[in-house]
Amino acid sequence: MVDRTRTPRTPIPTAPTRSGLALDRCIEPVEAERFLDEYWETKPLLVPRDEEGRFLDLLSMAEVERRIADGGLRWPAFRVVKEGEKIVLSDYAEDIPWSPKPFTASARVERIADEFERGATIVLQALQLQHPALAEFCRDLEADLGHPVQANAYYTPASAQGFAVHHDTHDVFCLQVEGEKRWLVYPPVLELPLKHQKYVPELGEPGDPVLDVTMRAGDMLYLPRGWLHQAMTSDTASLHLTVGVNVFTWRDAMKEALDEAAREDVELRRGVPSDGRSPEGLLDALATRLAPDQVSSRRRRSFVKTRRPIREDAFDQLRALDELDLDTPVELRRSVIADLSEAENELRLSFEGRELILPAFLRDDLEFLLETDEPFSPSDLPGRLDDEGRLVLVRRLVREGLLRIRPG
Repeated sequence: MVDRTRTPRTPIPTAPTRSGLALDRCIEPVEAERFLDEYWETKPLLVPRDEEGRFLDLLSMAEVERRIADGGLRWPAFRVVKEGEKIVLSDYAEDIPWSPKPFTASARVERIADEFERGATIVLQALQLQHPALAEFCRDLEADLGHPVQANAYYTPASAQGFAVHHDTHDVFCLQVEGEKRWLVYPPVLELPLKHQKYVPELGEPGDPVLDVTMRAGDMLYLPRGWLHQAMTSDTASLHLTVGVNVFTWRDAMKEALDEAAREDVELRRGVPSDGRSPEGLLDALATRLAPDQVSSRRRRSFVKTRRPIREDAFDQLRALDELDLDTPVELRRSVIADLSEAENELRLSFEGRELILPAFLRDDLEFLLETDEPFSPSDLPGRLDDEGRLVLVRRLVREGLLRIRPG
């Protein structure tokens, strides 16, 4: 049965590393509280703007073309699609012989350009993993919403359509970057679908559109998962971003609670008898794990440990360590989402898939550097360390990527 004698870890409150930057940029002038109360997972939100360059720092048509023309892209970082036509990977990608293994599914620039000229859409996928501006933007949005975020780009020529009517299985913020695109949005035929529940016509045909709008540069459209939609260009090319939010659902919460219970309660690992009767109290071990604080804590742990590092300045930071002294300004990385917990006489600092085990007497220092919004120097650390100890701690946290040395 479950061992309830172990000392629980006590979460140490920390201030958020960011506050509303990316979410506000998407939904302004709608306030975040109103958005979450009225629109989130409920209904679409269209925010038209006359602000042509609002999202250009995230990506541009010129940058998409440069990335394709460089020839270094490999599937699945990109694909080419066209409504009503089957374009297979071999039509626009090839394996380049090399030793010891070939570069597989590499972009054939001339073929991609030809397909684009004939009306196909170029899709750049998972840009949060490979494009620094969107990596930072997605991380900001993750901090605002508490769920994993991804970003794809869709570059469509004039008078073209990439996809037929479909729904997404994640919530999306559609950001129109350049050009314009007409969107038709229909009510869902399957509300809040799970990842495997892709749209097929057997689920039901779209009804009358609830939105028929032409989005122009700077506009934003939020679609909860499940809302049917299609988009097409007119006489101008279009570049838009879909920033997807992969929500942690109650199904996920139940599964994680069940997996945790099964690891500790042998009764959940026994075979089911032919009559299907469960032992008395079998579900108690699961029920205790569905208390609000446990569900929230489990969701947060899962979220924090799966965030990938964003280290555009990794080499510069290692070189800067040579000059680190007690007065060097350092700061918490904006891209870091971290949790600090305590168990008996040790601290556990969790971020970006790692967990640092540190002595409990560093609590004041770690709370300080996680909570402060301003740059500080090693000499500012308020704990019991001497000056050499402060430098050792800061050096380690710079190497681990939690802190960064301020340029200059």
